[in-house]
Amino acid sequence: MTYHPKSDFMAVMMQRGYLADCTDYQALDEALSQGVVTAYIGYDATAKSLHVGHLLNIMMLRWFQKTGHKPITLMGGGTTKVGDPSFRADERPLLTPDQIDANIDGMKQVFAKYLDYGESGNGALMLNNAEWLDGLNYLEFLRDIGRHFSVNRMLSFESVKSRLDREQSLSFLEFNYMILQAYDFLELYRRYGCTLQMGGSDQWGNIVNGIDLTRRVLDEEIYGLTSPLLTTSDGRKMGKSQGGAIWLNADMLSPYEFWQFWRNTTDADVGRFLKLYTEMPLDECERLGALAGSEINDAKIVLANEVTALCHGAEAAAAAEATAREVFEKGGVGDDLPTLELSPADLGDGISIVQLIVKSGLAKSGKEAKRLIAENGARIDDAPLTDAGMMLDAGALASPVKLSAGKKRHALVKLAD
Repeated sequence: MTYHPKSDFMAVMMQRGYLADCTDYQALDEALSQGVVTAYIGYDATAKSLHVGHLLNIMMLRWFQKTGHKPITLMGGGTTKVGDPSFRADERPLLTPDQIDANIDGMKQVFAKYLDYGESGNGALMLNNAEWLDGLNYLEFLRDIGRHFSVNRMLSFESVKSRLDREQSLSFLEFNYMILQAYDFLELYRRYGCTLQMGGSDQWGNIVNGIDLTRRVLDEEIYGLTSPLLTTSDGRKMGKSQGGAIWLNADMLSPYEFWQFWRNTTDADVGRFLKLYTEMPLDECERLGALAGSEINDAKIVLANEVTALCHGAEAAAAAEATAREVFEKGGVGDDLPTLELSPADLGDGISIVQLIVKSGLAKSGKEAKRLIAENGARIDDAPLTDAGMMLDAGALASPVKLSAGKKRHALVKLAD
């Protein structure tokens, strides 16, 4: 589609690769070019931290604010009690209100780094949909809102259909989720004049529902815009690694490990990730992404530094790079490496190397650790580790021991003070 956007925001979305679909490109672009628009993205509180999979949409909100518009981060204090069934094979475990509140507190830490919640005209708003969902009267809600939803149409949405096609149970509780999300959009329009909802392309059906509902109830035109669901060039879902989710909160994943995730980006993804996850000029993203051979590693360091500086601050990025250089180039032991501290009780009369590899997170199971050793992928203090039966006692751990899995993953093991 050749469309030349008038607004700065739409130009950024199209040029940097954020745009998957939009309900009405031209009308939204026109509105964006004429004044301040308010947009929201919703985040259900299913964990204490957001992860790299959320970062694309957080960057969209950041660009939205940078181009003069007003972003809303909507915490799903209400909808988390139901759970979004979109493209899931099973029902989410239900959380207690206290767990949900604790998760929201953890998630808020990230947004403050990317958005300005100041009092200015386009200062971001942090809202919680429990504010209007918790007090709903069920019968009134069914009569005033439920009547606008066709079950036939809801069953045709891909997110629901894929679950039913596999004959996996979809509870009535979950089926209500899309009505509640649609109602969020209506309420945000009523209360804050919010005319745009953004989200990943898996949210398209939910977003369209909100637009239809607002049109039917208030006869107002509002918009939806989605981002592509990212996979890495080798087909993996963005934000997942061998060790699990790449969390954005430092207390759940150290800034060094976060930096390392970006440093290990596949060559083919570097240019694309620079455009999506940093604010570097487009031509510089393209130049770095086109580097070949060992030079692409320099581009990966730039990517890791830029993304880590946004998420954890410039000092954390610099410290992570310094640690990486010490570990990789000089074979030293960096201060920031993930560290496993063993108590005398953990150690007992000695602990096997296989257990240490699992406990330090370099392998998920003893079987995987043994395979790593058998395939010459494990090292201890930079020397090849060949004996899967090796035991370490207090003497061997008098000073910290560095374990490595392959060339890129390392951990320290030391005795607790």
